[in-house]
Amino acid sequence: MTDATQPTRLEVGDAAPDFTLTSDQGTDVSLADYRGKKVIVYFYPRANTPGCTTEACDFRDSLTELNNAGIEVLGISPDSVDALVKFRDQHSLTFPLLSDADKSVMTAWGAFGEKKNYGKVVQGVIRSTFVVDEAGKIELAKYNVKATGHVARIAKELSL
Repeated sequence: MTDATQPTRLEVGDAAPDFTLTSDQGTDVSLADYRGKKVIVYFYPRANTPGCTTEACDFRDSLTELNNAGIEVLGISPDSVDALVKFRDQHSLTFPLLSDADKSVMTAWGAFGEKKNYGKVVQGVIRSTFVVDEAGKIELAKYNVKATGHVARIAKELSL
């Protein structure tokens, strides 16, 4: 029996839950658009906060290496499209940022639910990163990740 307050977590080999969300470019982006490619899908709590900015800039700075390895990157947060545009422009982010305002995609991926924040249990976005393989299966699932140095840890696990 699972604890109702804990989100269901995805595991290696699971089918990645499909989604279509609006991007910082104002276009709809679907996970299905990436079928046949490897893609990193990462969830972050809020644009322009210190940890989220560190993580996004780390992905930006590593994007050439990731793209050269055939890996695309998608960042998802509950922010409005307008907030994502400001975040993208302020930090010269060069990969799609997607708005999951109702948190339905985060919930489906186990990236929204109970977490500890400064010692208190709260409902919120669980900073999480997934690698989805070419067939749409979870190749790597990381929950409660640390923003700093995170991309290097993912690259190492993928032997890049």
